[in-house]
Amino acid sequence: MPRISGSSTFEGVLIDWSIDQPVSPARLPVELLSRNQVAAELQRRQRRQAMEAAYEAELILRLAELTSDEHDPPAGTPGARNPGWGAGDDPVGVSEFFAGELAMVLNRGRGTANHLHCRAQAWRDNLPATFRALADGELDLARAAALADVLGNTRSELAVAIEALLLPEAVDLSVAGLKRRALELLLELDAAAAEERREQAKRSADVFLQPGADGMATLGAELSADEAAEAYALIDQLARMLKADGDQRPIAQLRTELFSLLLRRPGGHDQPAVTAHLTITATLDSLAGVSTTAGSMNGLAITAAHARELLTRIAALGLQAPPGGNLTFAITDPDGRLLATTSVAELLRVAKKGCAEHPGGNCGCPVLGPAPDTDAYQRTDRQEAFVKTRDRTCRMPNCGQRVGWTDLDHVIPHACGGATACLNLCCLCRSHHRLKTFAPGWRFAMEPDGTLYVTTPTGITRTTRPPGLRTPPPEPPPEPPTQPDHDPPPF
Repeated sequence: MPRISGSSTFEGVLIDWSIDQPVSPARLPVELLSRNQVAAELQRRQRRQAMEAAYEAELILRLAELTSDEHDPPAGTPGARNPGWGAGDDPVGVSEFFAGELAMVLNRGRGTANHLHCRAQAWRDNLPATFRALADGELDLARAAALADVLGNTRSELAVAIEALLLPEAVDLSVAGLKRRALELLLELDAAAAEERREQAKRSADVFLQPGADGMATLGAELSADEAAEAYALIDQLARMLKADGDQRPIAQLRTELFSLLLRRPGGHDQPAVTAHLTITATLDSLAGVSTTAGSMNGLAITAAHARELLTRIAALGLQAPPGGNLTFAITDPDGRLLATTSVAELLRVAKKGCAEHPGGNCGCPVLGPAPDTDAYQRTDRQEAFVKTRDRTCRMPNCGQRVGWTDLDHVIPHACGGATACLNLCCLCRSHHRLKTFAPGWRFAMEPDGTLYVTTPTGITRTTRPPGLRTPPPEPPPEPPTQPDHDPPPF
């Protein structure tokens, strides 16, 4: 690991020695503690957690200080970030790629890294008394974080004034109560700030999709309170009308079905058709019914039977991709490695006829494969479909940006001899694509199965695998040498 130097040779050696020591937190023998001792130790642990959070914040601020913007592309030069990408939000003197490096160090998402950095800045600049109380273990992390959430983006003098009013009673309020009281004081003293935050929240709101169990998923959206209440009231009213007309299904099921129908069929007969892009992933064995390996629909897990049902319905109905949309089947091996992307018609042809060069024969030829390489810099449409289906999101560790907002990047740059091939292309969101191209000291490498290794300038390496690729089983231990039944000659 990189060596750290203090203000003297001795201090540098001492710091290096301390960092190299194994992490061994002090623990009491839990099984020997009484009830009162357990309660006391839980309180001590909460104080230690607060102190550790303050120490982490100091480390984050120091790393930001050491990650300067001197190597960032200057405004007006190739690679410079557009002002619309939030360049004005970066701390002065700190590299725009700092959040990406912090995310790698912590093995967290970039959003979490940004949040931790902003919270550390809020404690340092707007809430110095809170920061001191946190470092001393006098204020717990949850309450210190609540104050930073509310007061981190307001004027520092206003934040300090509210902090002085709240801090003496902070430990006597619940976390929600402390946050509510801080908001009330902020509204009293600066109502304009609250309105600005509401507008910012509206600009950053999004729709989210979360996987669930048993082939289900949750679709939701961040809305203004009035819009959310109006939408729910409409769906509930329509569901009650169906119940009044004699529908025997539970009203919750009716609300769910109406929610889905209103989103997927929003237009009337005179409205233009709405198109969608769907990718169904499965192994050939599971589609043939000889395997129970799970598949997926746009990255959401479904059972093998569900995948077969979808293929059967598509074939029976003669469904094709509508104009502007697509319907793709992705074929994987049992370990989840993507073998090919194909249309429904091609998949059905392969299932019926097998190899085109040896029809009806058991030749063993691979009937489907990845898109072929090209000598050009620009990838082909088939390569784009294959790589986006394989990667599903930005491949930077802990980044979940959807492929619709990503670039296809040459892992080994084309100018350095990198091929335009599925084995050398991966999806990176624009921010991480720019980090790879312009931030010095980063290294990227990819294996044939799509496993990507990313190494930071400080030498930390993280590994990401395509979402469907299963982790290989551990190597079996070597067989012990066999012992002969008797001694070899001479006897």
